Amino acid sequence: MKIGVLDLQGAVEEHIHMVEQCGHQGIRVKTLEDLNQVEKLILPGGESTTIGRLASIYGLDKAIIKKAKEGLPIFGTCAGMILLAQEIEGYQQVKFDLIDITVERNAFGRQVDSFEAKIKIKGIKGENFRAVFIRAPYIKRAGEEVEILAEFENKIIMARQGKILVSAFHPELTDDLRVHQYFLGKSF
Repeated sequence: MKIGVLDLQGAVEEHIHMVEQCGHQGIRVKTLEDLNQVEKLILPGGESTTIGRLASIYGLDKAIIKKAKEGLPIFGTCAGMILLAQEIEGYQQVKFDLIDITVERNAFGRQVDSFEAKIKIKGIKGENFRAVFIRAPYIKRAGEEVEILAEFENKIIMARQGKILVSAFHPELTDDLRVHQYFLGKSF
């Protein structure tokens, strides 16, 4: 399966590595041509304002929205979650409005406040997952059709709605393939 990673800014190489470790082909998505080749798409962590602006400049924002509405499964981590959200608390920026959530940016603090935590994820078996949080957002509001998959300190940090999966943390910065396997193996 060809899995795209939006390659405008952020943790692209790390996601490509995880996809390949899961036995799939990772494709860097920089153009509409690239986007049309993929069966699933990952929006990486990074800086959501920058990724959103570049996606808009290259016409990828509208194309991603169209593809998602046609059924393309998308996984957004950290900044990717912010971009996929319906609403971003206190910010006006490019967003794709593909999952019925409101997110709060930098909800766990600044870069120096980055941390790791063991979390339980619904649908992922085995020991708790080591989640890496870097200037992480969290989901402040989740719509009725949104399935909550993980929480940390009473904050929603992972969810899914239909074929859209989001996490506030960075699974690509660990050596644990389970979150990527969940996304890649799930028949959304």
